[in-house]
Amino acid sequence: MSKYVLVTGGAGYIGSHTVVALVENGYTPIILDDFRNANRIVLEGLTKILGFLPEIIEVDVCDDKALRAIFQKYSFEGIIHFAAYKAVGESVEKPLDYYENNLFSLVHLLQLAIKYHAKHFIFSSSCTVYGNPDTIPVTELTALKTAASPYGATKQMGETIVQDSTTAHPLSSILLRYFNPVGAHPSIAIGELPIGRPQNLVPAITQTAIGKLPKMLVYGSDYDTRDGSCIRDFIHVCDIAHAHTLALQYSIKNDKVNQCDIFNLGTGNGITVLEAIKAFEKVAGVKLNYEIGPRRAGDIVAIYANNDYAVKKLGWTCQYDLDEMMRTAWEWEKSLAK
Repeated sequence: MSKYVLVTGGAGYIGSHTVVALVENGYTPIILDDFRNANRIVLEGLTKILGFLPEIIEVDVCDDKALRAIFQKYSFEGIIHFAAYKAVGESVEKPLDYYENNLFSLVHLLQLAIKYHAKHFIFSSSCTVYGNPDTIPVTELTALKTAASPYGATKQMGETIVQDSTTAHPLSSILLRYFNPVGAHPSIAIGELPIGRPQNLVPAITQTAIGKLPKMLVYGSDYDTRDGSCIRDFIHVCDIAHAHTLALQYSIKNDKVNQCDIFNLGTGNGITVLEAIKAFEKVAGVKLNYEIGPRRAGDIVAIYANNDYAVKKLGWTCQYDLDEMMRTAWEWEKSLAK
């Protein structure tokens, strides 16, 4: 069998780090990306880390005809599907864009995976599927509440689509529920590159610290948490990337069709937004210009992972702590400024 792995959205933040992990583990990633949510500077970074640039096909994953031609050309051992719109706040403003892009692309991809026997399918899901959970930390068996945003709803629906397809067809699938990926590759050659104003906390912090943004807002200070700000589970992007390689290896080794596994990818530590800011200030030696603003639509109060299942089944452990997440994010921001 070939060791080609299709990576949709492979020029994006988590996708590019996963491409590195795949190559380091002997796979040949074929990257699909139309660069609407990615920056071509990533290609220089991948070349610097790997010594070559993996094959990149510029295509919209919703383009069924173009996608079909790729499946006719390659025999894929696995598919890792990242390509999706992913900003909670934007999804509240543009719900139809999110439903169309995130769900149509998934359906097309699964139809082709089934037709061309690419049975190992890994879906990029999110902790947003849990909604506002009754208890934390959440396990993979925690009941899913109503999603707090259209983005979260597309991930809930996406999971259902993958599970139903796996039950009905010879697929082996894995749903990876990420918590809050942050940081940059230790080489500082690739990192998070938000288009426009950052929607995620850490790039908002680093862009404010370096002066790209005059100040940043903390959305809400009256939540029922330690300091009134939201609680999240921040995890280094390289730990997330490593989990994708382990998940692919797990699926191939077990080789069980009609089986869909779910894994939480978080550190298991709940950190408040204000604690994250303090951690950054300590590591960077920079005082951050921020102010407290109103709550933001679509945000949940608190969530962090129980990751025991991924540790046990995948042999996965987190290698990077919060200080290292903030340090690499800050080094990446400074490298962009140069």
